[in-house]
Amino acid sequence: MDRSLEHFDVLIVGAGLSGIGAGYHLQDKCPTKSYAILEARERSGGTWDLFRYPGIRSDSDMHTLGYAFRPWDNPKAIADGGSILTYIRSTADDYGIAEKIRFNHRVRGASWSSAKARWEIEAERTDTGETVRLTCDFLLCCCGYYRYDHGFTPHFEGLERFGGRIVHPQHWSDDIDYENRRVIVIGSGATAVTLVPALAEKAAHVTMLQRSPSYVVSLPAEDELANRLRRKLPAKLAYGIVRWKNVLLMLLSFRLSRRRPELMKKLIRKGLERALPPSYDIDTHFTPRYNPWDQRMCLVPDGDLFEALSNGRASMVTDRIDAFTETGVSLASGTKLEADLIVTATGLDLVPLGGMAVTVDGREVSIAETLAYRGMMLSGIPNLAVAFGYTNASWTLKCDLTCEYVCRLLRHMDAHGYSFCIPENHDPFLAPEPFIDFSSGYVVRAIHKFPRQGPKPPWRLHQNYARDIVSLRLSRLEDGVLQFRRIPAHVAEPSSILPPTPTPTPTPHSALEHDGAAARDDGRGDVASLDVVGTADAQPDPR
Repeated sequence: MDRSLEHFDVLIVGAGLSGIGAGYHLQDKCPTKSYAILEARERSGGTWDLFRYPGIRSDSDMHTLGYAFRPWDNPKAIADGGSILTYIRSTADDYGIAEKIRFNHRVRGASWSSAKARWEIEAERTDTGETVRLTCDFLLCCCGYYRYDHGFTPHFEGLERFGGRIVHPQHWSDDIDYENRRVIVIGSGATAVTLVPALAEKAAHVTMLQRSPSYVVSLPAEDELANRLRRKLPAKLAYGIVRWKNVLLMLLSFRLSRRRPELMKKLIRKGLERALPPSYDIDTHFTPRYNPWDQRMCLVPDGDLFEALSNGRASMVTDRIDAFTETGVSLASGTKLEADLIVTATGLDLVPLGGMAVTVDGREVSIAETLAYRGMMLSGIPNLAVAFGYTNASWTLKCDLTCEYVCRLLRHMDAHGYSFCIPENHDPFLAPEPFIDFSSGYVVRAIHKFPRQGPKPPWRLHQNYARDIVSLRLSRLEDGVLQFRRIPAHVAEPSSILPPTPTPTPTPHSALEHDGAAARDDGRGDVASLDVVGTADAQPDPR
């Protein structure tokens, strides 16, 4: 390893919402640490800069998606993408984080040397094509979990025959004309329910074509309590109160869905009956085959999707595509839909660690063969953490706890003279389970690429913010699983000073290929220790 390479105490990968938050925490809690943020694109903002399709907005409230250290003061709690992007960038500017970002640096590989207790990072300059190498003591990945270069589009028979334009929302551009055009949006998830009402404002007609329905609920775009408290209380106090109110409501919704799914289905249906015309076919278009929260629920602010369906500007069709035609699509039922523009809101392609290759002491590491420690570190890989957020709540809530934990870990290693730490599984009978407990198609397609989790802590991934606060803020760092090491002074350059890490026994991924039956957390104990949690500071920050 070349000692002349530029070195940092910490390198952060990704300058999106969680990466900017990571920079703040390092500055605040580890002010002596040097750091840089490597961003593959030419601009900051991550998801909120990448996606430009009409109506782009958060699918979580900004009092939990935003940073705890920087209150969200926009009246709209369900915010548009432009407002979120401004919030991220102004935070980076105001806290001096923007100057730490190195744009056009796509991390291709990370190689760890135990003898030197540091990473060598290889990045490609996306603007010039040159290779840049840097070193760091600790690597923090805040690059999300899906591919930025393309989304997922399934095979459609006869796709090339269509005479109009076909676009994936991930590649939306300003030259796409949909005014007074007939538009088909293929999809049933968050992107589709966002696009349809936005397109319907100008299009001649929009058809939402879904193979199977999703759970869709409506919430007010503005949080009345938040706006009222903001006028009467200091900004941070008002923000903290609303933040915890929303966190607890999310926990309640998830717990009720897992313990009383039939009751939750009835509550969701009552909301649909109030929002849609009396004759609307809710059974066909809004009644999924799975239970609530086996896949992520879709949120529509102020019922905008239901309004578009009710006033006839949009319609919903639940059927399978037989083939594309010159003028639209032909469905399995025999129905033909005509269109000038087709939008394939068919999902994302997931990739762990931004697709970077990881090597430890010359051995290439298969991420899929690792176990996730506390949902953030990986067995057998030293001094690396991954900011991976919640699937049942705001992504950045967990990412923020991860950054806090990493700072606590760095301070602990400095105080005790440790060179590095590494999670090790010593239980040969631990039965690995899929990392993400979701039956969504984008998860099922890619879950084999991701780490596994175990059946119990600290290998268990909890989708519970309150529980994670207790675990990540108050747990012992030296718990017998996370091992701490010092570099022996007499060691020159051994091939490795790490013991071999047991490889978990594979679990068939087919277990995920049904409606959420794999590795399901039943929610028991989800809000344990609320007397402790209630006294904790509100937390910020995913994708």
